[in-house]
Amino acid sequence: MSASLNAACAATATATTATAAAQPLAVLGRDVTVPLVTGGEVSYAALDYAASAPALQRVWDDVAAYAPYYGSVHRGAGYLSQLSTDLFEQSRVTVAEFLDCRPGDQVVFTRSTTDSLNLLAAVLPADCQVFVFETEHHASLLPWTNAEVTYLNAPRTPAEAVATLERALAGRDPHGPALVCVTGASNVTGELWPVKELAAAAHAHGARIVLDAAQLAPHHPVSVRELDVDWVAFSGHKLYAPFGSGVLAGRADWLQEAEPYLAGGGASRKVARREDGGVEVEWHTTAARHEAGSPNVIGVYSIASACRALTEAGFESLVERERHLIAKVREGLAEVPAVRVLSLFGDDAPRVGVISFVVDGWNSSHFAAALSAEYGIGVRDGLFCAHPLVRTLLGSEPQAQGECGAPEAAPGERSLNAIRVSFGAGTPDEHVERFVRAVAELVADGAKWQYRTEEGRCVPAV
Repeated sequence: MSASLNAACAATATATTATAAAQPLAVLGRDVTVPLVTGGEVSYAALDYAASAPALQRVWDDVAAYAPYYGSVHRGAGYLSQLSTDLFEQSRVTVAEFLDCRPGDQVVFTRSTTDSLNLLAAVLPADCQVFVFETEHHASLLPWTNAEVTYLNAPRTPAEAVATLERALAGRDPHGPALVCVTGASNVTGELWPVKELAAAAHAHGARIVLDAAQLAPHHPVSVRELDVDWVAFSGHKLYAPFGSGVLAGRADWLQEAEPYLAGGGASRKVARREDGGVEVEWHTTAARHEAGSPNVIGVYSIASACRALTEAGFESLVERERHLIAKVREGLAEVPAVRVLSLFGDDAPRVGVISFVVDGWNSSHFAAALSAEYGIGVRDGLFCAHPLVRTLLGSEPQAQGECGAPEAAPGERSLNAIRVSFGAGTPDEHVERFVRAVAELVADGAKWQYRTEEGRCVPAV
């Protein structure tokens, strides 16, 4: 890396680290104002971190410092190409350190958590059995179409999760390969799962385990070595790093033995014509085997920058501050009798800053629209790409249709959806305080505006 680029990145790191411990980390969009339907403007409260977290200012500054040096990655003879290749491969080292990978583990860069888990699904050995809880996000629930899949019922305690997995694994063919897929933190309830215990159960029965850390890595340190997982997957856009990159990190053998996820340049070491008119290909055995095509070097660098920023800020202080925000939200919601917070493991379960709830007498789409239009608060409503889990948590409870129905409700079907508020390292206290006040006011006084359904979404009526 050039001296000037090194200096620019070091300067942003020093400025960020000096103030990170006591304050929310600086993120883009913190000064954005949005109009309210009732008149005036207000600073936007971004409380949808579980979908996409805002970019850290540190990440944006690092990318801006690198941008003039952008060049093609791998095989380029020019200075900028060499620099970009070095930055790309050093980012791989940074991510491996962030995840505390073992010697021999590979870090493969992908587009997202979804892409990472589909990559792993594509390299499974023949006759592999897959075990996955119905509580998973669709990214980890759906990719295993070419395997024999056992879907496990939603557990109601961490201990039940381990016991359920052990029973399922005890009944499998012990001679074939097996994989367990589990989340680290639920994208619906925010609850932490007993990953280390589930990994021990998997290994005791000869199975491997992949950790979906999309919701865990932005909030807690993730150690591949300590958790003893075989692979971990996460997305940059949830780790305060935009530009559409993800990571699959872990054991190299299944990755090396399988055909490339994508065939093309970069994945191939050597290609030659055969006498019969075809081509003979020798594929890379490194992570490049599954990184065909021109890589997203800016996306990869943004992930590495976010990893450094979170590490330098210190997860201990980040976790402690997030607990403070979680307590504010949970205590505020508990004071509104009409609100029911969704949970698998109960009120005392440790969790990250992801909380879903329903409000008596309100359709969740209507409530979320009112939060946005009347208070400038961005949350999410629906089933959160975890339909089986949310339907399990909501059970058979009817929801009032209100003025706006849920877009996924078919004719004659009850409306089932929830509201999710999520936050993290860049969230100021004012945003969660405004959210709690808004919930209480909407329940007590109702919406100040009329709403209608437009193209499946609840919007203010004009």
